[in-house]
Amino acid sequence: MLRTMPYVPDLDLLLTPGYRVERDGSAYQVQPCELGSVVLPSGKVVGCDPLAAHTTPFVDEVTPGRYPLRAWAAMVDGDHGQGHRRIAALQLVVADEPVSSWSMALLPGQDVSALGDDDFFGYQVDAGTGTLADKVAMEALAGWDFDRIEDVFIPAQIPDDPVDAVIAAVVEERSGANVHVVGSGWGDGVFATYVGRTAEGDIAGFVTDFRVVPLE
Repeated sequence: MLRTMPYVPDLDLLLTPGYRVERDGSAYQVQPCELGSVVLPSGKVVGCDPLAAHTTPFVDEVTPGRYPLRAWAAMVDGDHGQGHRRIAALQLVVADEPVSSWSMALLPGQDVSALGDDDFFGYQVDAGTGTLADKVAMEALAGWDFDRIEDVFIPAQIPDDPVDAVIAAVVEERSGANVHVVGSGWGDGVFATYVGRTAEGDIAGFVTDFRVVPLE
């Protein structure tokens, strides 16, 4: 009996510096960009659109601490016009070790066995941004009014390059919990996050795939 499998992209390819692929007249080349550290006071990781945030963390938790956040930027060159960059993936690095396996990051109550072939659970993006942050940070940000969010995270002039456009700020002073607002690939949509594990089964990191680079 054939079993349907939820969609898990080839993240080992996507997270390879210099990875290049051509598809439908466009070429994509990926490079990592370090964005700084994410402060996780609770170790409960939330993936969401931070400008339309929810506060429910994934079921997989990590040890509280500071962890590197890395954007994987794809240079996209087409047949017409000059190339431009898009954020293809956002990676929270928990352990700088080889990843042996990837699985979908789940919220409480989600069951991958209920998914059909090529289906996935993901978060809705309506403001063209994504983040990986602590539950403490997202709960604090949820209490901000729009004017405060706009003052901190929405500049009057947004840089054309998506890496230059990333904005980070501490949103919960007591713990130092912070949020990075990162452009979500081509913009709005639904995007899945995946958990990478080492050969010993420890969490190596979380990666949100913004589905910019074709991997099939």
